[in-house]
Amino acid sequence: MAETSEVVSVVVPVYNGARYISSCLEALTYQTVPPDGYEIIVVDDGSTDDTPDIARRYPVRCLTQPHLGAAAARNLGWRAARGSLILFTDADCRPAPDWIETMCAPFEDTRVSGVKGVYRTHQRALVARFVQLEYEEKYQRLAKQPTIDFVDTYSAAYRKSVLQAVGGFDTRFPNASVEDQELSFRLAKAGYRMVFQPLAIVYHEHASNVLTYARRKFRIGFWKALVHTRHPDKLVRDSHTPQSLKLQMILVTGVVITLGLVLATGWSSVVWLGIVECALLLASMLPFARRVASRDRSLLPIVPALLIVRAAALAGGLMCGIIAHLPTYLLRRRSAAPAESELRSISRRL
Repeated sequence: MAETSEVVSVVVPVYNGARYISSCLEALTYQTVPPDGYEIIVVDDGSTDDTPDIARRYPVRCLTQPHLGAAAARNLGWRAARGSLILFTDADCRPAPDWIETMCAPFEDTRVSGVKGVYRTHQRALVARFVQLEYEEKYQRLAKQPTIDFVDTYSAAYRKSVLQAVGGFDTRFPNASVEDQELSFRLAKAGYRMVFQPLAIVYHEHASNVLTYARRKFRIGFWKALVHTRHPDKLVRDSHTPQSLKLQMILVTGVVITLGLVLATGWSSVVWLGIVECALLLASMLPFARRVASRDRSLLPIVPALLIVRAAALAGGLMCGIIAHLPTYLLRRRSAAPAESELRSISRRL
């Protein structure tokens, strides 16, 4: 393990996680790393259920804060950590027994500043299996790149010195969303090297129905708008997001606009445009459909519908996010004080 003479710190932020925190902490307690080689820090983000009491049953340090969001909770955790390597996972994840060991291995290379691991799931629901294949498409993309710019905190690690250098997570994000992506974009822009570690596995329960799935994608799109006010170049390309997904978002939006024009104005002459957009949309789905056919053929009938739901929810969230965040962004350009209270109010309504 990298930096073996020092303790590794694992930070787990949690808010009202009584239902699943035990599973996470149980998994973290029994790792292949010796118990004296790591510490577990649970940061309770103002929970109103039994989460703090449950966490204290395990050999962890339990910190508390008012309900300020996952970004603030992670910052509190890593700043209090004794380790020079900081690992992050989420309270609804169950790390594999060798997770800490495999997350730390890439840091043997002193040039590495951050590491991203992977999701797996044992679920058999159709939507959950689709979600897992979605992630695996992105992992296949990441595996081809010697350095990445996209790290999710469900399975992440950073050198503490790097977090100190950039100030940690942006607390303008009032709940767990894409604040981890913003941090990794910021680190990549500053020249820090991050790598993908496909052997570092955490098990997770993905969305298991279409409504929950669509809602999650909408929230991601909404907060992505805030990320892109700071990193507009990532709208074009990042190491994680397939270009086909961005194309699908554009095409779904185009189909909706074209349909709206036909219904509102009776311009039958633009129907051909909608047909072309639909044809391109279906063509963009073929690479993912082929992957599904080779991995889980029974999902094929629902793939087109779920890809459309994904694109529509992300695009809708992004557009709503632009509308919501643009005034705040413009105000911040004129004064240094971000309107965090306004963003928290929006978050509670989503």
